[in-house]
Amino acid sequence: MTQWGSKSLGDQGYSPIEIIRHFYGPDMYINTAEQISGVPSSWPGYNLTIGSRGDKVRQMQEQLDVIAEVYSAIPRIAADGIYGPMTQSAVKEFQSIFGLPQSGEVDFSTWYKISQIYVGISRIAELN
Repeated sequence: MTQWGSKSLGDQGYSPIEIIRHFYGPDMYINTAEQISGVPSSWPGYNLTIGSRGDKVRQMQEQLDVIAEVYSAIPRIAADGIYGPMTQSAVKEFQSIFGLPQSGEVDFSTWYKISQIYVGISRIAELN
């Protein structure tokens, strides 16, 4: 926003909200929250496959199970942090529904598609 003069306003001691209100009007506000939960995290950097274990597997399972509540063709799975045959089956069905290669592995594109659909279904991106 330096081209609009926001840097100059900052140099004059304006706070970020004062700068925003200067350009967009007095009814602008910044919403804050004490804690944000449920926000998907980044792809782990490696594919999740049969035998994978840990927090990233658990997170993916939790998100996939929420998606399965809406997309009933996806088998419901327990979020136990262990990538077993039930998780693989749920991932394959998810991949089929959303036009991804049905490898049964959670690669980069599957991870982010799960995150995208999860955010849409759980509505965590919306403020109430």
